[in-house]
Amino acid sequence: MDAFQDHYPENVSHCFGCGRLNGHGHQIKTCWDGDESVTRFMPEPYHTAVPGFVYGGLIASLVDCHSTGTAAAAMYRHEGRDMDSLPEFRFVTGSLHVDYLKPTPLVELELRGRVVEIKGRKVVVETSVIAAGRETARGRVVAVQMPESFRS
Repeated sequence: MDAFQDHYPENVSHCFGCGRLNGHGHQIKTCWDGDESVTRFMPEPYHTAVPGFVYGGLIASLVDCHSTGTAAAAMYRHEGRDMDSLPEFRFVTGSLHVDYLKPTPLVELELRGRVVEIKGRKVVVETSVIAAGRETARGRVVAVQMPESFRS
């Protein structure tokens, strides 16, 4: 299955978290799993806060990009459209809140997103970060449609 990010046009594919054209970024890939979105990401040793545990800023950036990608896919789904149809939906972060529930070990992370609300140009997504089968962080993102001025 294609990832949501595989459908982004080149002019919006440079994001540090999800841009396939950003060689220094995370390049996350997000797909639907029923009503939830899912991303898997393997942190590198340099993503360490203290030995064996992931830096919280990495977790926040993963929640951010997973959630905005989920928002775009949710809007397409809401309108019954394919992700490569026009006009395109792309979202930026209006608000990001992350609760760190317990230390996150340096293992493959799974992010699971659920759409809470779609209203006009806004989509609210709640995302859980799961490490070794345990939820270690939870985020809430208010995503807003990207302004046209960002697309050039």
